[in-house]
Amino acid sequence: MSTAQAQSEQGELPGGGGPFGWLRDLGPRGRRAFGGAFGGYALDSYDYFTLPLSMVAIGAYFGLDHGQTGLLTTVTLVVSAVGGALAGILADRIGRVKALMITVITYAVFTVACGFAPTYETLMVCRALQGFGFGGEWAVGAILVAEYASAKERGRTLGAVQSAWAAGWALAVIVYTLVFHYVDADTAWRVMFWTGALPALLVIYIRRHVSDAPEAAEQRRAAGSGRGSFAAIFKKDLLRATFFATLLSTGVQGGYYTLATWVPTYLKTDRGLTVVGTGGYLTFLISGAFLGYLTGGVLSDRLGRKRNIQLFAVLSALCILVYTHIPSGANTLLLVLGFPLGFCMSAIFSGFGSFLSELYPTAVRGTGQGFTYNSGRAVGAFLPTFVGYLSDSWGVGGALTLGAIGYALAVVALFGLPETRGQELK
Repeated sequence: MSTAQAQSEQGELPGGGGPFGWLRDLGPRGRRAFGGAFGGYALDSYDYFTLPLSMVAIGAYFGLDHGQTGLLTTVTLVVSAVGGALAGILADRIGRVKALMITVITYAVFTVACGFAPTYETLMVCRALQGFGFGGEWAVGAILVAEYASAKERGRTLGAVQSAWAAGWALAVIVYTLVFHYVDADTAWRVMFWTGALPALLVIYIRRHVSDAPEAAEQRRAAGSGRGSFAAIFKKDLLRATFFATLLSTGVQGGYYTLATWVPTYLKTDRGLTVVGTGGYLTFLISGAFLGYLTGGVLSDRLGRKRNIQLFAVLSALCILVYTHIPSGANTLLLVLGFPLGFCMSAIFSGFGSFLSELYPTAVRGTGQGFTYNSGRAVGAFLPTFVGYLSDSWGVGGALTLGAIGYALAVVALFGLPETRGQELK
C-alpha cells in the first residue's frame, strides 16, 4: 500500500478532483516534500544555466573555440553521472531528505567557486565538481515525491516537479539579462556564477520541514543490507530495465542538452541577436517548456509512460529540424517556433520521474533511478561537444540537427521497457 493510500484511509486526503487535486492528495507532509523537491530542482536548473548563458563571454575571456566551451558542458554532465549514481545510493541508505540536502549544498558551493576560476582548466574542475550535486538532485527529489504520490496521479505530480526546471531556467535568463546589461562581460559571467549561492537558503527549509514518506522509509529500513546496491540493479530481474532505461535516458538527454547548451549561442552568432534580444527569444522557449512539463505529466497518466515519450520524441526531432532551418531574416518565425520547441522537448521528460520510479523496488529505487538517469545524461553529454566541434564547419544551426539523433534513440529504447502506468510502488 502506498503512502498516499495510507493517508487517504486516515482521513488526511479529501480526494478532490480539479487541476490541483493531485497536490491536495499529497497531504501536508507530501506537499512540503513537493515544495522542497520543486525548489531544489528549480535552483539546480538555475545553477546549470549559468554556464550556457555565459558561454560566449567565457569563450572570449579565455580565448576558447566552440569545442572547448562545449567541453565544459560535457564534463559537467559526465561527472553528474557519478554524482547521480552516488546520490541514489545515499538516498537508499541514509534517506531521501538527507541525500537531497547534500546534493543541493554541493552544486551551490561549486557553482560559486566557478566564479573565482582564474583559468579555463580551473573553471573546468569547478564545473566538474558542481556536476556531483547537479547529477543527484533530480533523482532524489523525484523519488521523494513519487513515494508520496498516488499511482493514479503520479505522472502529473512528477511532471509538476519537472516544471521547476523551466522556472529555474527563466530565473537564470532574467538574471543574465540584467547582469550582462549592466556589468562588463569580463566580470558578468563571474557574477552569474556567484549568484549560484541561492540554493543554500533552500537547505534550511528542507531540514526544518521535509521528511521521507513514512511507509517507504520503513520498507527501505526493512531491506537492511539489500539497500542501495549497484549489484542489485544489474541482477537478472532488473538488468533489462537498467539497460533500456539508460539507453532511453541517453537519447532524450542527448537531444535536450544539445539544445539547452547551444541555442543561446546559436541566437547570438548565427542569428545575430543582442543580449536583450536573446533573452526575449528564450522567453518563448522557456514558456513552452513550462507548459510542456505540465501537459506531459497529465498525458503520461492518460496515454501511458511509453506513448507520451514516443509522441514527444518524434515531435521534438521535427521541431529541431524546422527551428534550425528557418531562413535568414525570418526572426519573427524563429521567435514563434521557440514555443513548440520548448514545449515538446520538455513534455518528453514529464513521465521520467514516475516511469523510472516504477521500474525499481523501494530498496534500490534511488540507486536504479540515479544510475539510469545520470548515466544516460553522461553518454548523451557528448552530443553538445560534437556540436561544438562541428559548428566551426557546419555553423551552430547546422550542427544542432544532431540532437534529432538522440530522440530517435529514445524511441528505439522504449521497445525494451514495460508500461508502468497505474502501478503501485513496490
